[in-house]
Amino acid sequence: MIIHNCEQKIIKGELQVPGDKSISHRAVMLGSIANGTTVVKGFLMGDDCLNTIACFKEMGIDIEVGDDNRVIIHGKGLKGLKAPAGPLYVGNSGTTIRLLSGILAGQPFKVTITGDQSIKRRPMGRVIEPLRLMGARISGEGGDNFAPLTIKGGKLKGITYKSPIASAQVKSAILLASLYADGQTVIEEPYKSRDHTETMINYFGGMVKVEGNKIISKPVDRIEGREIWVPGDISSAAFFIVAALILDGSELIIRNVGINPTRTGIIEVLQEMGGRIEVINKRMICNEPVADIRVCSSPLKGTVIGGEMVPRMIDEIPVLAVAALFASGRTYINDAHELKVKESNRLTAICSELRKMGGGIREKEDGLTIYGDNKLKLKGAVVDSYRDHRIAMSLAVAALKACGKTEIIGFDCVDISFPGFYDVMMKVLDV
Repeated sequence: MIIHNCEQKIIKGELQVPGDKSISHRAVMLGSIANGTTVVKGFLMGDDCLNTIACFKEMGIDIEVGDDNRVIIHGKGLKGLKAPAGPLYVGNSGTTIRLLSGILAGQPFKVTITGDQSIKRRPMGRVIEPLRLMGARISGEGGDNFAPLTIKGGKLKGITYKSPIASAQVKSAILLASLYADGQTVIEEPYKSRDHTETMINYFGGMVKVEGNKIISKPVDRIEGREIWVPGDISSAAFFIVAALILDGSELIIRNVGINPTRTGIIEVLQEMGGRIEVINKRMICNEPVADIRVCSSPLKGTVIGGEMVPRMIDEIPVLAVAALFASGRTYINDAHELKVKESNRLTAICSELRKMGGGIREKEDGLTIYGDNKLKLKGAVVDSYRDHRIAMSLAVAALKACGKTEIIGFDCVDISFPGFYDVMMKVLDV
């Protein structure tokens, strides 16, 4: 994709971002192992979520995909999945492979899960270890740490597991396996990670209790299909929030965004930096908090991020780095090791590409140092998305503040989480 920019742009108007990726994945998974029909409205028709649907179809679940972002899942209960004819392919989706591993750990058949080259580089030992403790037999490549994974499920037992990292994917794999386990399962995290799985399990009739950073799950005989309305993904909204903050004269309202408190770190940090962001029209839908977000351009100042804040905005750190370039003073991002094992090494990727555009940014062992300048003028450049959707869209936001032509290589990877991103951006841009 190429963005030509030679004059000041502003963002004005209203928009709605696609459905939440995390919730869309989980709706398909729980709907497939629930009894009866689950109707999902506002489903994210991105590549990752469509790969989740394909995997469950391979295991005998009837799933209807409509043109109106509606998905109907005809669930067959906790014991209704069938062995697929061949390996399950998850594409680029880390959520699919890790969470699906938890469900497959409780199935009475053997299956192999694989994905693209990016998936084969991402660490899987973090889910293999607890699932083995529960009784599943799992093997993988590279010392049982990488896909393809072969899983022979069966009778599981509840465990108490202290996770070394705050990871929603690890926690969710264990929670999904706990639906098939004898006895109670307890998970303790160092910090609280996004909680869509425990929220949705309870919405379907499960028994999950949360006590601070401790999650307690008791097995149930069945869960029931439900109607789910998926709110807009705050991770997708973040690109437009940052764009509106850094483009002088901008005013934007983003409608129907999920504001789960385990996901709103990006809003809190940007507000702390001086961003004029209002969260309005708050309500609860399907156990998830939803609101509209109003943003106005604002002078920003540098900040320090680390600790428990990082899991609450892990996917938004690349675009936060773009905002920090235009803030007065330095921004320090710490404790973000997890960004090294996403679709790309996001620390290296965002640092390398923003520097090509003239940004003052340095990678460190666990994060980034950004040398902000509220008068910064970026220059257009040829930059690489690393086939990472978050990097691609972050660079598109940076290009709106660059003079000249910016070409983003591999921009089509945005279809993973935000099909139509470029068209939405063009619709609210006012030159």
